[in-house]
Amino acid sequence: MEEKTKTKKINSAVFDGVVKSVEVETTFIKALPGFSIVGLASNAVQESKERIKAALLNNNYEFPPLKIVTNLSPANLPKKSTALDLPIALSILFQNRDIDLSEYLVLGELGLDGSIKETNDIFAIALASGYKKFIVPKSIASKLSQIPDIEVFGFDNISEFFVFKPIKETSQKLKYKFIEIGNKKYFYNDKFELDFRDVKGQHIAKRVALISAAGMHNILFEGSAGVGKSMIINRLRYILPPVSLEELLEIEKQNSLDNKDITFNPSRPFRSPHHSSSKAAIFGGRGKIGEIALANNGILFFDELPQFRKDILEDLRLPLQENKLLISRVDSKIEYKTEILFASAMNPCPCGNLLSDKECRCTEIEIKRYKNRISEPLLDRIDLYLQMTEDNNDSVITSKEMFEKVLNAFEKQIKRGYLNSKLPENWDFNIENEAKEILEKAVNNFNLSKRSKFKILKIAQTISDLENYDKINKKAVLEALSYRRR
Repeated sequence: MEEKTKTKKINSAVFDGVVKSVEVETTFIKALPGFSIVGLASNAVQESKERIKAALLNNNYEFPPLKIVTNLSPANLPKKSTALDLPIALSILFQNRDIDLSEYLVLGELGLDGSIKETNDIFAIALASGYKKFIVPKSIASKLSQIPDIEVFGFDNISEFFVFKPIKETSQKLKYKFIEIGNKKYFYNDKFELDFRDVKGQHIAKRVALISAAGMHNILFEGSAGVGKSMIINRLRYILPPVSLEELLEIEKQNSLDNKDITFNPSRPFRSPHHSSSKAAIFGGRGKIGEIALANNGILFFDELPQFRKDILEDLRLPLQENKLLISRVDSKIEYKTEILFASAMNPCPCGNLLSDKECRCTEIEIKRYKNRISEPLLDRIDLYLQMTEDNNDSVITSKEMFEKVLNAFEKQIKRGYLNSKLPENWDFNIENEAKEILEKAVNNFNLSKRSKFKILKIAQTISDLENYDKINKKAVLEALSYRRR
């Protein structure tokens, strides 16, 4: 009776917006020698046959005179990742060896000499796969070991699997400063590459930037060219609140998908797409992550706001409101977090001179058409608005001084359970009676919506945190009202 062929199974995964498990199973069958991969493998994965053969042959592995068939299951799922090289190679190498890898998720690309290389999707897969044990390239093992509650085993070369002795990677302590609140660490970088000390004058604009950073509130600056709008927003990133380990891992996941090095730098992301960017570049598409998702936990900056396409501006409304972005495809739905600080800047008119000493060349119709490119529903999702004019006074404050105030306000918010911009709509604010009366008068006089009222309360709460007020008082409410768009 003919002996049945054996099948070796290895667990792996691919990332296409979400992590999808892939079972790599290989069998040797009696037929003319050959090597085939089935299961909707892309050209990059099909080419792995040559990489795997070269890697194993260059390390003295002898292929049997049989046909090798590898199936990537589920067969109806497209596979594009070259991180499948290593699991395919191990399914061949361990074909007749009693080694159980059922608890491991295996990821890695192979070089022709057998070296094991990292790919930009490994970190994202490890973070969201749900597995507890990983076999990965040595070059990324120490970085993955920062993920809580998992075990990571790193290898440099396929030859190390000939005698399989996995050694657990030990996690390294993060070298950045942190504050501890409720037994939880929040990391930050106190190096200010761009400093607010370089911004002369603009005392009110810097105050608005401080409030924006402290509570992660959306912000819009309107002013003539050269008044300092972009200069202030570019410095905003360095005074943002610290990040938790979970947020830091999420940021590094985004960096890896954007082909950036994983450094565990706790600086929050800053994305500034050009106004000519396509809709796919902003929101993602064709397997690529978009700018709005890459800005998660950080800043998305739209300079020259009215110059962006109308459909892009309108589609921003839901991610800013719901803090998530849902991309629907024919065969799947992908959800990205969009917990961002949306920062924007615009000129007061097409020529940019309306609020300056220079002569404005625009007609009233042109100015109206220019401003109407930004709809009221989108403006309603911007918390802080300031019309900036030229200001050359000697007001100076450093980024370090501003960040210390942000840290103080951040601690109050964490103890409360939310950053102020993310407070739930049913939040019960601790507000003085006089302040409540002023707010109600403003609601009636200016016909403010419920969303606008809630927005003012959130800003007033951030002001109270910055100024160490026990309750939201009259002064905080009046200042918050002064930053609404009229």
